[in-house]
Amino acid sequence: MELYTPVLVLGALAAGFAIFSIVVSSLTGPARYNRAKLDSYECGIEPTPQPVGGGRFPVKYYITAMLFIVFDIEIIFLYPWAVHFDAMAFFGLAEMVIFIATVFIAYAYVWRRGGLEWD
Repeated sequence: MELYTPVLVLGALAAGFAIFSIVVSSLTGPARYNRAKLDSYECGIEPTPQPVGGGRFPVKYYITAMLFIVFDIEIIFLYPWAVHFDAMAFFGLAEMVIFIATVFIAYAYVWRRGGLEWD
């Protein structure tokens, strides 16, 4: 249990600081509420009314987000290779060259198809 004592103390300090910050800000901050502050936040843009049937919705942003997630997850696989580079020798190098070539081919395909364009 004594090995976990510093972790528990750090967790207690973090929780105490968070609670202290919330309490002090609510006590010292101004409480001037108006209609604009009570509305939901819409990124600073006035929300536009949507058609009753739903209408077409552009999915370009979602495709870009999915591409980011896919390539980000592929990059995560580089970390174990970097940590154990010496232990894997030539086999690890060959496997990583194949992996990076596969990622590059996928990236070139997405780029060629226009998946990275921001029109």
